[in-house]
Amino acid sequence: MSMLLAAAAAFLLLHLLVSGTRVRDALTGAIGDGPYMGLFSLASVALIVWLGFAYAGAARAGQAAVWWTPSAATKWIQLLVQLIAVFFIVGGLSTPNPTSVRQEATLDRPDTIKGMLRLTRHPFLWGAALWGAGHLMVRGDAPSIVLFGSILILAVLGTFSIDAKRKRTLGARWAPFAAATSNIPFAAIAAGRQRLAIGEIGAARIVLALAVWAGLVFTHPLLFGVSPIPGR
Repeated sequence: MSMLLAAAAAFLLLHLLVSGTRVRDALTGAIGDGPYMGLFSLASVALIVWLGFAYAGAARAGQAAVWWTPSAATKWIQLLVQLIAVFFIVGGLSTPNPTSVRQEATLDRPDTIKGMLRLTRHPFLWGAALWGAGHLMVRGDAPSIVLFGSILILAVLGTFSIDAKRKRTLGARWAPFAAATSNIPFAAIAAGRQRLAIGEIGAARIVLALAVWAGLVFTHPLLFGVSPIPGR
């Protein structure tokens, strides 16, 4: 567990104390944006690999505490949560978004706010947060709490970190976009600043999300040794 805790701490600290903060500004000012992105990407991949191996090692040890066990109902609920998570992830990855890496120029397009961005300006990260939360619903062992809890924390805090970075670097260009959208999913719609427009999201994204979700559900036993479907 100590190795997993160290990997999770390093993973969180890299993203929360470097990316999106003035430390990043200082580093890009010193070495340039391109080299910074390259080094940050390498460090991120290395930490993800470390986190994965550390989790596998802690899980194999089989001596970690189990804080909760799921019921059949919880397992069915988490399948729905994962479907929503995949929808946000697929939609977020396939939608031009000024909060995404090197997509700041989309802020100047008159039709930027549509589809997924009407729901939240951080669809991918909220999808990742739901993915982590869904796993926590059915995995109450200590290694899983550390792994999926770290992903959940990073995804949620990452939305605020990116907002702060964009506000700092884009200034007045960011304000109208931020005012017309919301970080928290559906908050702008609830406040009347946006409307729900499923047609703008597109049938292709919805079908793709369903296909990805179904593929993950049915290949999960092969890939990870456990079925997410209750009773299997």
